[in-house]
Amino acid sequence: LVSRCLTWKEAGKGLSGQVVMIVVTSLALGMALTATGATDFIAKLFVVLTSGLSHTTMLGALMLLMALLTNILSNNAAGIIGTPIAIGIAKQLSLAPEPFVIAIIVGVNLSFATPMAYQTNLLVMHAGRYRFVDFLRVGVPLAVLMLAGYMFVIPRFFPF
Repeated sequence: LVSRCLTWKEAGKGLSGQVVMIVVTSLALGMALTATGATDFIAKLFVVLTSGLSHTTMLGALMLLMALLTNILSNNAAGIIGTPIAIGIAKQLSLAPEPFVIAIIVGVNLSFATPMAYQTNLLVMHAGRYRFVDFLRVGVPLAVLMLAGYMFVIPRFFPF
């Protein structure tokens, strides 16, 4: 807009009503989960289910949960829902919240295992004539590889 490569009308046409609605509803859902205490409940449940595991394994489980969620919802929705849960988990364990919040950021960006996980995936799917199974075939192993790597990298830079 500043360089006049794009007009206001063209910029307006580029906005997707669906994307705007996903962001708005995600924010509302995140606020509702926090206000009702659901994020605290989910954090407690996560800690109970992963008790006995190392903190690094818990971090991996949290990233896996977010990776699954982001491939069904959107990464915005998963991030908005996951961040208060991560902070709740850290509080439950009396640990620093940073590694858990970073795990959320990484997990919600593992959005390449399904075409509906991210808007660009849908664009590429249509243009490249890919099928749903093509995303699974390439995206799942890539997500697993990245999750395994980040599971050990995050604690090095953001100690518990």
